[in-house]
Amino acid sequence: MTVLPADGLSLAAEFPAPAHEQWQRLVEGVLSKSGKDAAGPAAEEALSTTVEDGLITRPLYTSRDSAPDAGYPGFAPFTRGSKAEGNAAGGWDVRQRHTLLDPARLNEAVLADLENGVTSLWLTVGGVAGVPVSALAGALDGVYLDLAPVVLDAGDETGAAAAELLRICAERGVDARSVRGNLGADPFGQAARSGAEPDPSDAVHWAQRCAREFPGLRALTVDALPYHEAGGSAAEELGASLATGVAWLRALTDAGLSVEDACGQLEFRYAATADQFLTIAKLRAARRLWSRVAEVCGAAGAGAQRQHAVTSSVMMTRRDPWVNMLRTTLACLGAGVGGADSVTVLPFDHALGLPDAFARRIARNTSTILLEESHLARVIDPAGGSWYVERLTAELADAAWSFFQEIERSGGQAAALRSGMIGERLAATWAARSKDLARRKEPITGVSEFPQLAERPVEREPAPVGAAAASGGLPRVRRDEAFEALRARSDAHLAATGERPKVFLAALGPASAHTARASFAANLFQAGGIEPVHDPVSVDATTAAAAFKASGATVACLCSSDALYAEQASAVAGALGPAGARQVFLAGRPGEYPGVDAYVFAGSDVVAVLSSLLDRMDVA
Repeated sequence: MTVLPADGLSLAAEFPAPAHEQWQRLVEGVLSKSGKDAAGPAAEEALSTTVEDGLITRPLYTSRDSAPDAGYPGFAPFTRGSKAEGNAAGGWDVRQRHTLLDPARLNEAVLADLENGVTSLWLTVGGVAGVPVSALAGALDGVYLDLAPVVLDAGDETGAAAAELLRICAERGVDARSVRGNLGADPFGQAARSGAEPDPSDAVHWAQRCAREFPGLRALTVDALPYHEAGGSAAEELGASLATGVAWLRALTDAGLSVEDACGQLEFRYAATADQFLTIAKLRAARRLWSRVAEVCGAAGAGAQRQHAVTSSVMMTRRDPWVNMLRTTLACLGAGVGGADSVTVLPFDHALGLPDAFARRIARNTSTILLEESHLARVIDPAGGSWYVERLTAELADAAWSFFQEIERSGGQAAALRSGMIGERLAATWAARSKDLARRKEPITGVSEFPQLAERPVEREPAPVGAAAASGGLPRVRRDEAFEALRARSDAHLAATGERPKVFLAALGPASAHTARASFAANLFQAGGIEPVHDPVSVDATTAAAAFKASGATVACLCSSDALYAEQASAVAGALGPAGARQVFLAGRPGEYPGVDAYVFAGSDVVAVLSSLLDRMDVA
C-alpha cells in the first residue's frame, strides 16, 4: 500500500518547473515558421503590443513582473478598493443618467428605473439641456430621497439646483444626515468644455455647507470625462483628474476646511471603455495615485477615492448601435471589477438621441446581470494578484503621475487649461489614435469592420443640445466620426439617386483563390458606404468588360491570389479601363501590374482611400 506524505499530495510534483527561456524558445519556433528570425527576449518582444501612453503589453507575464505592493482593500494605497469589503457588501451603486426636459416624462422614467434595479439618479438640470430647476420637485415626485441618492449636473445653475434639491429634502422631512448623493459642482469640468475661466468660489461655499450640515452629501465632482471625450488617453485622463483634485484641495483648505473634510467632498468620475483590462487598471491606478496625494498632504487615511465610472461615449457608434450593448457590457464589467463605487451604463442608442424605455432597461439590466447572475460583487478585487493587471496598474500610474507633474509645472489645472497645454496634448493623442482608426488597426465592429449597408437606421428623438462651447473649449470626439462622414455621403447619394455608389469585384480564378481577398475588399468598401457587386463569381480578360458594364459600377477591384495576379491581373485591368472603369484597384500589396491604379491592403489608410474614391465617383 502506498502511503501519502504527511503534507499531502502535490499534483504537480512529477512535472518539471518550466523556465521562461523554454517558453521563449517555443516562440522562436513559431516565429521562424512565419519567416521572422528572433531569439530570446527579441522573440517575446515580437509578440508585444504598444498601446496608448507608450505602454507595452507583453504576451506573457510571470512573477518576475514586479509591481508595488497593492496593500489590502480599504487601506492605503487603496489600489485594491476604497472599502475593506470592496463591492462584496451589495455591489456597486447602479446610477442611471437622465437628460429629459419635460418633468412629467422625467418623473416617469426615474420611477421606472428605481423600481427596476437603479439605486441612484444622475439628472441634468437647468440650462437648455436639462429639466428646469423650478420643475425639479415634480421630476422627483414619489422618489424617496433618503433612499435614492441624487447627483446633479446643472452647469452654471448648480447653486440654484443645489438649493432647490436641499429645499425639497427639507420639505419632505428628510433628515440632513440621510441626504446622500452629489451636488455636482464642477467648475473645472465646465471650463474644460467651454474654455471659460473656472470660478470655484460658489462651489467652495457648497462644500463648506455639506461638510458642516450634510455628512452623506458631497458637493464636488472631479469629472475626467471631458479629457477622455476630447481624445485623451487613460494616463492623460488620470493626470488631469489628479490636477483637478489638487486644485480643489488648495481651494478648500484655503477656505478653512481640513484636508480630510476636503477629500470627503470629492467624487471622481472616469470613463469605462470596452478595453476591460485597461479600465480595471485605470480605476485601480486612480485610487493609488489619489492615496499618494492625500499622504503628501498629511491625511493618508483620507485618500480613499470615491469613484463614479461612466461607459465611454467615445466608443459608442451610430451605425449598428446594437453592438453598443456589448461594448457597454464589457465597460461595466471592467468598472465593477476595477472597484468603481458607482457605475452608469449609457443606453446603446446614446449617440442617436434620447434613449427609449427599452434602451434604458437594457442599460440598467447590464449591471443587474453582472451583479446577480455573474456574481462579480462576491469577490473583493477580482483582478488583484494578476501579474498582468498589477503591472499594467503600476505602469499606468507612473504615466499618469508624469502627466500630472507636467500640469503642475505649468501652473496647475486652471493655468494648463487656459494656456492650451492640455488641449494640445489631447489633440496630439487623438491624432495618433485617428491614424490607427483610419487604418483599421483599431477596428470598429459594424462601422469599419463588418458594416451592413442594408441595415435599417435606428431613429430616436433628438437629445437636448447644450449651449455652444466658447472658443478654446475641448472638443468631443467619437471613434466612428471619420467613417460616419463617409457613410453620410453615401446616404445622401442614395437619397438623391436611388442607389449607392458601387464597386465591381473582379474575382480571378476559383473561389479558393479569391474568396479571402474578395471578402476583405467587400468589407473595406462597405465601410465607406460603397456597395460591392460580386457577380459573376469569377471573371477573366475575356469576360471582365461585359461583367463590369452589367454591374452598374464605375470602379473595379481585382481580387485573387498573388499567383493569379501575376498571370491575369494586367490583362483584366487592361480590359476594365476601356469598359469605363474610372479606377481599378487591386486587393493586395502594391506590385507592378499595368492598368492597376491603386491598392487596398491590411494597414492601408482606409479613410483616405474611400474619401478619394467617393470624390472620383462624384459623391458629394
